[in-house]
Amino acid sequence: MGAFRAALERLVPVDRVAAERAERRQLSLTKPPGSLGRLEELASRLCAIASEVPPPLPHPAAVAVFAADHGVLSQGVSPWPAEVTAQMVANFAAGGAAVNVLARQMGARVVAVDVGVASALPRAGLPVSDGDLTGGLVGAKVRRGSGDISVEDAMEASELEKALDVGAQVATLLTADGARCLVTGDMGIGSTTPSAALVAAFTGAGAAEVTGRGTGIDDSMLEQKVKVVSAALQRSGLSGPEGAARARAEPLAALAAIGGLEHAALVGFLVGGAAQRVPVLLDGVIAVSACLVAAEVAPLARDYWIAGHMSAEPGAALGLRRLGMEPLVDLGMRLGEGSGACLALPLLEAAARTLSEMATFDSAGVSEIPRS
Repeated sequence: MGAFRAALERLVPVDRVAAERAERRQLSLTKPPGSLGRLEELASRLCAIASEVPPPLPHPAAVAVFAADHGVLSQGVSPWPAEVTAQMVANFAAGGAAVNVLARQMGARVVAVDVGVASALPRAGLPVSDGDLTGGLVGAKVRRGSGDISVEDAMEASELEKALDVGAQVATLLTADGARCLVTGDMGIGSTTPSAALVAAFTGAGAAEVTGRGTGIDDSMLEQKVKVVSAALQRSGLSGPEGAARARAEPLAALAAIGGLEHAALVGFLVGGAAQRVPVLLDGVIAVSACLVAAEVAPLARDYWIAGHMSAEPGAALGLRRLGMEPLVDLGMRLGEGSGACLALPLLEAAARTLSEMATFDSAGVSEIPRS
């Protein structure tokens, strides 16, 4: 059994009884009921995930940046060349990217995972099978970039399975190494095109509704990108309400048809993190599109995922609405890498600490507010 299938087998529901105990504890703390707003809801969710009241701190965290290239880039959907993917992976490994800076501030580690980079990397990471993530760069290449989704499937079934396993393996290794919260990261020039296609496929929205400017493309390139997303949906039979029904019925087939290798690895990571019973913090539209797939494959895993931030890409809002998730922060970010989700890490820790460390009315000698 591969790592992904093994993670599916280990999934259990979150502990609703622990969540109820957390809610009762909130009522005993020295504050008016509900006065901490969403922090109280977050604390209850962390208790349900860990089956502990109060919950363990979601610290330290680990960001896994899954990197891959996309054949659809040849259709003129981005002004950036594919070589930038490999260059940015080297930047992650060297600690110089935005996500590295933000992760350091939050006390989190960053691991870059080459699951499908087309160009040669300046240095190869250790194979994921070695189980050693200390170098910050993991070599897990399934193939050199995905197929052009406007004219062919992104990957074969066997390649999909390998990418799913990579994500699940990385989640398992990071938690075994002490991570108490996982953060989704991604890198791949052209990645917002398959992300838009996935969001459209799983929500039934039109290509124009879900397709954004990505790295900042102009109007003519945006028009071309919409056409490419529409062509991918039409080719794969995943457009409109009928296409959405088909995608939800066969989510992994839809992923293989119009997704990317990093999307597949993220699906494995989302399920693998849930199987390890730790919170998984979602970043932007690439993570949201992968989450739409994972939610259909593994419904039990959904309660382990928390939306970190709202990406400026239009597909992110549509995808989160479909998932019933409300992001923790909204700063207009659209960088990817895991950068937006990193900024939400202190909120998770604050939620856990308030439930754990605040005095109760009895312990502090404070009179309770009368409740009718």
